[in-house]
Amino acid sequence: MNWPYELQIGWRYTRAGRSGRRNRFISFISGVSMLGIALGVAALIIVLSVMNGFQKEVRDRMLSVVSHVELLETGGNALADWPSVATEARKNPEVIGAAPFVAAQALIARGDEMRGVLVRGILPEAEATVTELAERLKPQLVASLVPGSSNVVLGVELARSLRVKAGDKVTLVLPGGNASSAGVVPRSALLNVAGTFDAGHYEYDNGLALVHLDDAATLFRVAGPNGLRLRLQDLEKAPRVAAELEYALGPKIVARDWTETNRNWFASVQIQKRLLSIILTLIVAVAAFNLVSTLVMTVTDKQADIAILRTLGATPRSVMAIFIVQGAASGIIGTLVGVLLGLVVAYNIGVIVPAIESVLHVSFLPSSVYLISRMPSDPQQGDIVPIVVISLLLAFVATLYPSWRASRLQPAEALRHE
Repeated sequence: MNWPYELQIGWRYTRAGRSGRRNRFISFISGVSMLGIALGVAALIIVLSVMNGFQKEVRDRMLSVVSHVELLETGGNALADWPSVATEARKNPEVIGAAPFVAAQALIARGDEMRGVLVRGILPEAEATVTELAERLKPQLVASLVPGSSNVVLGVELARSLRVKAGDKVTLVLPGGNASSAGVVPRSALLNVAGTFDAGHYEYDNGLALVHLDDAATLFRVAGPNGLRLRLQDLEKAPRVAAELEYALGPKIVARDWTETNRNWFASVQIQKRLLSIILTLIVAVAAFNLVSTLVMTVTDKQADIAILRTLGATPRSVMAIFIVQGAASGIIGTLVGVLLGLVVAYNIGVIVPAIESVLHVSFLPSSVYLISRMPSDPQQGDIVPIVVISLLLAFVATLYPSWRASRLQPAEALRHE
């Protein structure tokens, strides 16, 4: 196949081995430019993949404990008629599970140890239809949560901080108090630790306690459930389904979806991802514009070649095309190498990071700080394609000025000193 001579010459300038100190230096600068583009692209892909994986991992663990949608009575009143509300909610084809709940803050103590805790009252048989956590609980733990038993299931980190195990007793200090001659005495209740659960999310493992719905209503002196927890077929449709349910159930019911209840966390992740993208794109831009210096030195070195081409009939546009091909080829090679390197690292980060941690004897993701203890990764086409396009565009823009200068070179001036 006969390629245009501009493409052939431009590619030859890119790949040909060169002799001479000056030409070797130009080759070195060109290689550094391609390496810079490759590393910048790889860094972008790896960082965005880790951010995606981190967000997905935390979201999945979070949704193993929290519901996709919550239905609450306006004004914070008890949802006494929850069975009819659940029946109405299930008419929406996206709703596949519903369970009532009571939730309130309290203090839990054993000996000198005391922790703040969210006490959630559940119906064990219904809770399994709305959260994965209830599905994973051991059958004996589910069976232990019966009305009047005063049994509680604690998060594994909470139990560890209180130094309790199954069979021990803990004291629950409740809001409000009882009036006495000595003043207001805090209310408390003695609970039996039936066991522990491990949600894989530090915030809930360290701050959630499960009791039976009726026990929770008695402890917190409420007439019925605080609300209804729903599970959907597609969690991404939660905002739309919540709006539909609010409209269908009337003004007395407020619907909150998981994106609303955890809005600050997801917003902060998106902001961090955006800022990291901008910073790392600047690294790619710096590497791409190193091509300017490479092409300027190449044009200076190839003045005689340009003059000969011009005298043989090459147009300024053809000369410009030759150096655009050279710069674009460097950008394409650097981008492709960066994509391959980034994907290899992103798909194997679960092996690479533990190996580095083992060698350096450090932990990059303490679970108490980052909620998860392993480095997740989720490369997405929606991130990789824009990275490739931006890298190639920057490389192309960087070639325009040196190529234009080459096209303006006059043959007589170029050959005067040859």
